Amino acid sequence: MHDESGDDTLAEAGFRDVPDEDGGRAARRWWDANADEYLAEHGDFLGDVDLLWCPEGLRESHARLLGDVTGARVLEVGAGAAQGSRWLASLAGAQVVATDVSHGMLAAGAADERAHGVRVPLVQADARALPFADASFDAAFTAFGALPFVPDAHRVHAEVARVLRPGGRWVFSVTHPVRWAFPDDPGPGGLTATRSYFDRRPYVEQAADGRVLYAEYHRTLGDHVADLVGAGFVLDRLVEPEWPEGHDRVWGGWGPLRGALLPGTAILVAHLPAHR
Repeated sequence: MHDESGDDTLAEAGFRDVPDEDGGRAARRWWDANADEYLAEHGDFLGDVDLLWCPEGLRESHARLLGDVTGARVLEVGAGAAQGSRWLASLAGAQVVATDVSHGMLAAGAADERAHGVRVPLVQADARALPFADASFDAAFTAFGALPFVPDAHRVHAEVARVLRPGGRWVFSVTHPVRWAFPDDPGPGGLTATRSYFDRRPYVEQAADGRVLYAEYHRTLGDHVADLVGAGFVLDRLVEPEWPEGHDRVWGGWGPLRGALLPGTAILVAHLPAHR
């Protein structure tokens, strides 16, 4: 095990296999260290009380992927600063609980709650071991939370299935799997495939002593569906948001040039059967 107090200066980055334990635990440290910077860069676009599904700008106020959750018990997994949870609690009248592995992100969420007067319970938890009773929620969602940052996403789906009631809905957005074949470049350099779509090695950033500072995991579309079905879900919709005309915000590899040609986000809408 590496010394957690070591130098976190980035020394190497690329696609490589690392022990699952190292990759999985890196997310909490990274988001704790970078929460303020991330929200300073993207907070105006995310909104403090809003549910944004993706960099293409699709919001739940327009998409309604969760359906009618008025009065429902809803769980947000990998909530970050819980912007989406506050939106649901304020406009849909839902009883929402927000979880995230990062104390830094939840602390930012608590500050936003005080500023806006919209409060939801904030729970620090690993999405692979949710601290809730079986069948205690009507719906669950995440917008780019948890799933990309763990090597064993099937455990997240299994936990969500456990805490959902029969008939419960599960909606999650992730980087569109096809994008992993292309460089993370919003310009012309990002339009030529340079990796195999089937290369499932994670993108990893490491310190000089080999510690994993950041890890993001690629799954094919078939992998996502298999994980869902394996957890007992039925896939209802696959949404691939198009890049809107006039939307010029660049976010990592997302941007208008690339967005006009390639899908950047996949949103999967699923439910548990009413009788299992």
